[in-house]
Amino acid sequence: MLGLGDTAATAPAGDLIKDVTEATFMVDVVEASQDVPVIVDFWAPWCGPCKTLGPALEAAVTKAGGAVKMAKVDVDQNQGIAGQLQIQSIPTVYAFYKGQPVDGFQGALPPSEIQAFVDRVIAAGGGEAPGGGLADALAAAEEMLDSGAAVDAAQTFAAILGEDPANAAAFAGMVRAHIALDDLDQAEAILNGAPADISTAPELEAAAAQLDLAKQAANAGPTAELQAAVDANPGDHQARFDLATALHAGGDAAGAVDQLLEIFKRDRDWNDGAAKTQLFTVFDALPANDPVVLNGRRKLSSLIFA
Repeated sequence: MLGLGDTAATAPAGDLIKDVTEATFMVDVVEASQDVPVIVDFWAPWCGPCKTLGPALEAAVTKAGGAVKMAKVDVDQNQGIAGQLQIQSIPTVYAFYKGQPVDGFQGALPPSEIQAFVDRVIAAGGGEAPGGGLADALAAAEEMLDSGAAVDAAQTFAAILGEDPANAAAFAGMVRAHIALDDLDQAEAILNGAPADISTAPELEAAAAQLDLAKQAANAGPTAELQAAVDANPGDHQARFDLATALHAGGDAAGAVDQLLEIFKRDRDWNDGAAKTQLFTVFDALPANDPVVLNGRRKLSSLIFA
C-alpha cells in the first residue's frame, strides 16, 4: 500500500536493472513481479529509438529507489520470448505485476511521459515513488491530462482511488479525464458516485462546473454565426449567451466572460440572472487564481456596485 510518510531505500542499480534472457525471464520478471512491478524493455542493438528510451527508463527506475524494477530483453537474442509476447516492433515496453502485464507502450516517449509511466506502474503495484506517494501520482496524472493523454490519466487517477477512495482530487481528475474523452455520461456517473463527505470539496465543485459547461458546449452553435447575430443585434441576449457558450467550448474563457459581463451590464435580470449564474460557473471551473477569474470577478463587482 502507498505510505505517505515512507520513502524507499535506494537499491543498487544492479539489483534494479537486469539483462534478461529466455532462461531467466521466469525468475527475473514473472517471479520478481510478485513483490514489485517489473518494467520490461524489449530492444535491439540496431534500434535507434531504443538507445534513447533505454537509458531514460533506467534513470526513472533508479530514481524510484526500489519501488519498481527493470528487465532488458534483446529481441535478437531472445526471439522466443518476443514471439510469445507478440512483440511486433521495438522499442516495446511492458510492465508486469503479479506475473501479468498491467501497462505498456510502443515507441519512444519524451522524458516527462516516461516518468509518468513509471509513476503509474508504481501506483498500480501499490508502491510509492521516493518522497512523493499520492501527491506525485496526482501530479503525474495531471501532467498526462494536460498533455492530452486522458486515458492514461484516468487509469492513474483510478489507481490513486484504489489507495485512497475518498481522494477528492483524484475523483475530480477522473471526471475531467472523461470530459476530455467526451464521455460526459461516465463523467457524471463518477461525479455522482463520489462519497458524500467529499461532495462539496473545491476540486469536485470545479469538476461539476466543468461538466456543466461541457454539456452546454455539446449544443453550442457555430461561433462565427453567433458573433454575426450579436453584431447585427447587440441587444439579442440569447445570441450573446450562446456566443459565450461557444467561445468557452473553443477554449476562449476570457472571451466568454466578456460576453457574459456585457449581458449583465445591459440587463442583469435577463432570464432570471442567467449571465451572472453562468459567470460563476465559468469561475468555478477555473483555478481561483486564474487571471480570467480575477479580472472577471473584479469587473463583475464593479458592475454590481456601480
